[in-house]
Amino acid sequence: MNPYEMPLQERRRGISGSTLKIIAIAAMFIDHVGAVVVLRMLHDYNSEIYTLYNVLRGIGRIGFPIFCFLLVEGFQHTRNCKKYAVRLGIFALLSEIPFDLAFSGKLIDLSYQNVFFTLFIGLVVMIICKKIYEVFHEKRLLVYILYVPAVLLGVLLAEFLQTDYAGIGVLCIMALYFFRGNKACQMVAGCTAFLWELPAPLAFIPVVFYNGKRGLRIKYFFYVFYPVHLFLLYLAARFLGLL
Repeated sequence: MNPYEMPLQERRRGISGSTLKIIAIAAMFIDHVGAVVVLRMLHDYNSEIYTLYNVLRGIGRIGFPIFCFLLVEGFQHTRNCKKYAVRLGIFALLSEIPFDLAFSGKLIDLSYQNVFFTLFIGLVVMIICKKIYEVFHEKRLLVYILYVPAVLLGVLLAEFLQTDYAGIGVLCIMALYFFRGNKACQMVAGCTAFLWELPAPLAFIPVVFYNGKRGLRIKYFFYVFYPVHLFLLYLAARFLGLL
């Protein structure tokens, strides 16, 4: 049964959207501690540090799949897709300098862009696909045919910009979007889409228990936390003499 068709008392059980977001943010933070700080300690091979690095990055793998799922959920429930896209785009730009400082130690590094750009591209592709369906919904075959270049364009753009997770990240977002009408199929599609990066499919364990409720109103927390925590990790790396 679709979670939005469940009786209200049943939908209140489980995990809210804000709880999923907190889980994803915590996983992302752990991942970035490993990538920004611990990785730079591996100049000389040390088994303990290497193990710590792998553990942190492994935990961090569950963050992005949850963010992809929440992006699809947010797109389905937003009242204004354009404002949603503009907000993502603005924070993608604002986060780029902290991202570059944290991962490359440079103020500007155009070789690799932050994950907000991936989410932004995924959102734009969903908007295009939704418009295609609205215009051509009576011709289902044509709809499916037009979906292909729309998704391909998003994948190529992410690859060209070298965004975090790049084209495969956009494909994962779209897999969750296209199967959004059936929770079980969506979970299978999500796990399958992320098989290339173990243990990322484990992210869908908490997602299965999503109850369709917003939960705490922390919409802007992730937007602010992302650039701030990257800048703080950059400062920590400098303080430890790793940069």
